[in-house]
Amino acid sequence: MLLAQVRNDKNIAVAVASSGIAATLLSGGRTAHSVLKVPLNLALEESPICNFSKNSARGIILRQCKLLVWDESTMSHKKAVEALNRTLHDLRSNTDIMGGMVVLLAGDFRQTLPVIQKGTPADEIKACLKSSILWNKVTKFSLTTNMRVHLYNDINAGNYADTLLKIGDGRLETDAEGCVKLTRDFCNLVQSHSELIASVYSDLTNNMHEDKWLRERAILAPKNESVNKINSDILSEVAGEITEYLSVDTVMDTVTSTSYPVEFLNSLELSGVSSHKLQLKLGVPVMLMRNLDAPPLCNGTRLRVTHLGRNIIGATILTGVGKGENVIIPRIPIIPTDLPFQFKRLQFPIKLSFAMTINKAQGQTLQVAGVNLEKPCFSHGQLYVACSRVSNIQNLHILSPNGKTYNIVYSSVLK
Repeated sequence: MLLAQVRNDKNIAVAVASSGIAATLLSGGRTAHSVLKVPLNLALEESPICNFSKNSARGIILRQCKLLVWDESTMSHKKAVEALNRTLHDLRSNTDIMGGMVVLLAGDFRQTLPVIQKGTPADEIKACLKSSILWNKVTKFSLTTNMRVHLYNDINAGNYADTLLKIGDGRLETDAEGCVKLTRDFCNLVQSHSELIASVYSDLTNNMHEDKWLRERAILAPKNESVNKINSDILSEVAGEITEYLSVDTVMDTVTSTSYPVEFLNSLELSGVSSHKLQLKLGVPVMLMRNLDAPPLCNGTRLRVTHLGRNIIGATILTGVGKGENVIIPRIPIIPTDLPFQFKRLQFPIKLSFAMTINKAQGQTLQVAGVNLEKPCFSHGQLYVACSRVSNIQNLHILSPNGKTYNIVYSSVLK
């Protein structure tokens, strides 16, 4: 509404989000890193700034901008917001906070915080927006009405929402190990992988080509290891012939290329990078792992495969502003930044999305969700995010050993 009002008044309003899925839900939305050119390795820089010049087209737009909306800002490192603040000071020649521009930071601190590789809970809190020197200058507004209950008069949804808030606030009773006891009053407990898959993707064969059906369901898990296993199991159940795409992996520095054989490069499974061996079938849902043509083709966009060519993949967009559009996905070079050597993988920037990580699902609404908690939640807000993707008990299916799971909440973040 705010974006529409500012634009209706013939002014410029910019919409960004920390995650790709959240960005696709905003009118004209793109990821914050894409629009603001925030440095990738924020934890390593003392005083980062955004990587664009004052006289660039991007700089001119931000100089004229009246409103910037940053959704899911709680997922971003505090230094990303501080980098934007420094950049706007210079860009707008104004030392007021954010250069005098109105910036709306939207988000929920009960949800996942910035990801710190090999970090401790203290590292997560230190990187959180609330730890920033700018936080004391932020004016806070809170939403108080549960719209699902208000619009549909659904009492069960209200009870479910109350329990979710208790999980998010860490107010649910836990045992000596800090585990929350899951009950059938809160979710549908399942006993095996196959039962979890059947609960979420019932009658998969007959519904595979229904975009709405695929869009409304997914299985979530804390780690990529579990996600890959579930995706592989479901792919084997889908009718049709597997098409396999192998990547071309190279070391960019010719001097050190002999130290890293191709077989080693092929074996690397990295976060945010497509696998060396990509196996697909017609009709399966996939997720985009890079920005190709934002906003419709944004990192995190879900698609359904409609064509498997030798050098291109045809797909229909399932989520976001481009919903229903037919697009073509090419192979692109993907260069990871968290390795001690420069390595390039030429591959389609997609992965199967019958299942996805909890962090990746933040910002997405589902009709039916399965949650695999065989490996427990390891980060702040993961249990809350996983359970809050749906609005009622009947549509939440959880696989958890002994019906227990860790609820990791850092009270100092929520105060």
